Amino acid sequence: MGGAASGKALRSSTSPLRSHSAPATRNLEPLEAEDPGRMARQITVLITGAGSRGKTYAHYALCFPERMKVTGVADPRACARKELQEAHHIDESNVFDDWKDMAEREKFADAVIIATPDRLHKAPAVAFAQKGYHILLEKPMAVTPEDCKEIVLACKTYNCILSVGHVLRYHPASLKIKELLDAGLIGDVCHIQHLEPVGFWHFAHSFVRGNWRNEAESSFSLLAKSCHDIDLINFWMGGKRCLKISSFGHLSHFTKEHKPQGAASRCLDCPVEQNCPYSAQKIYLKVAEQGSFHWPVTVVCNDGNYDIEALTDALRHGPYGRCVYECDNDVVSNQVVNMEFEGGTTVAFTMVAFTERLGVRETTIYGTKGQLSCRGGGPVEVFDFLQRKKLTFQPEGVRSVVGCLSGHGGADYYLMKSFVSAVADNDPSLIHTGAEETLNSHLLVFEAERSRRENRVVFLET
Repeated sequence: MGGAASGKALRSSTSPLRSHSAPATRNLEPLEAEDPGRMARQITVLITGAGSRGKTYAHYALCFPERMKVTGVADPRACARKELQEAHHIDESNVFDDWKDMAEREKFADAVIIATPDRLHKAPAVAFAQKGYHILLEKPMAVTPEDCKEIVLACKTYNCILSVGHVLRYHPASLKIKELLDAGLIGDVCHIQHLEPVGFWHFAHSFVRGNWRNEAESSFSLLAKSCHDIDLINFWMGGKRCLKISSFGHLSHFTKEHKPQGAASRCLDCPVEQNCPYSAQKIYLKVAEQGSFHWPVTVVCNDGNYDIEALTDALRHGPYGRCVYECDNDVVSNQVVNMEFEGGTTVAFTMVAFTERLGVRETTIYGTKGQLSCRGGGPVEVFDFLQRKKLTFQPEGVRSVVGCLSGHGGADYYLMKSFVSAVADNDPSLIHTGAEETLNSHLLVFEAERSRRENRVVFLET
């Protein structure tokens, strides 16, 4: 990445590396102004799993109806099916309570978005691949290495475009980091330090009370929450292979031993709720009382009724109103992963629940000629050792993204844009998270978890 090659890369780049001597504000343009009419055609898409992620990806069709149309939905929950059906005007004949019935039909769309629970990814992915559908598969790809490999084989066998929902790879800031590294701007990469701050209330919502709280029902924390990040690290490292991996992590605080004296089993009945930062009243009810019925409140009101009465009833009787110290959660709340790549590059990744910010990732990359850092969606800052000054690079193509597609700093939008374009133009090169790339990074996640469980360094096969 360094030496004469880096100078050549800087000069020959078709997208010049523009910098400023001082940080500047990102250029934001309205989402509506993005690439009007560039698509070769409108594509049709089925939604399998109409939960939070399924609705998010489907929302692209409402923003850009000339590019994508949702023509079918499958979900075992009547309210989830109905909500998506009404939003997208789906014909009743294309509404299913079981994805298997949808897959048994003759192919009636270009692509399918699979956003079922983690443990239910493999079967629909293989079935729809066999029917010739292009597939957007929510991450993780699957919860075992064997299932991941079976999905990859099916997509290769039936010549399907596969895009896995590692949305961060599509964000302009992630791509700018990759561009700068490949250009050799900081020389040879010696070390990457990457942090994922989950957010104190977000962890309580998803990994203590929510769908990803229990490994037997979903998957382990590193796969469910941080396969994004291991994938990003692998992406930035290019073709270099990881040789060794180790990991440590534990479930901290959210256990019965830490339950405050006098606390009740449910937050609505708890006499010490005011002193608890993880109170469901604070996370959901107080927010709703201010008029916000967006995520995560919409997850709690899973019957489609979004009002204070329905929310209160859900907290009184449903899983999200439970005391965080009396749940059946067993996934780790803080974990570190250490890796060594070819050439001696080391990596330290940290996932931690107990943070103020939610998902505002921080990356610092140390090279022989400079240091690169990025927080959230950019800008990307580089300190040049030779010039002894800081350069600031603005990610290109950043748009202001609001509403459902604003998740992950707008990366949800960039993923959908790439997938829809790839299917419409029959151009798999537009996919950054295809079968092989995703399988490779998933295997690193599985090996890291093996290291944590077995308390040893794992040496990867050469």
